[in-house]
Amino acid sequence: MTWTSNEQATIVRTERGLTIAGTRITLYDVMDYVTEQYPPKFIRAMLSLTDEQVNAALSYIDAHRAEVEAEYQTVLKEAEELRQYYEEQNRDLLAHIAAKPPKPGTEAIRAKLRAERAKLESPA
Repeated sequence: MTWTSNEQATIVRTERGLTIAGTRITLYDVMDYVTEQYPPKFIRAMLSLTDEQVNAALSYIDAHRAEVEAEYQTVLKEAEELRQYYEEQNRDLLAHIAAKPPKPGTEAIRAKLRAERAKLESPA
């Protein structure tokens, strides 16, 4: 399936799903920003796309909203299942790493990180 603009295919279906032609960026990547209501200019900057590519992606999403949304939900579900799988597979390793004492000479940066985390977690 392709969406054409000026006689050029801009949205193509690859093994990764609906993709912006000439990139590795899927429409599901764009949907992450669309669902959070980011403006096109932000999406363009975050994904290093041209105005034409962003406009083609947004136009395709608008024109095929139900299809793209259904595929996007499938992608999100599969990503969550994969995250859970690897979290379970690496649980012992992560616990082992967390139990290790900090490397010498990193006390100052760790204190700074703790202070920043406390600022972020405190109610504003």
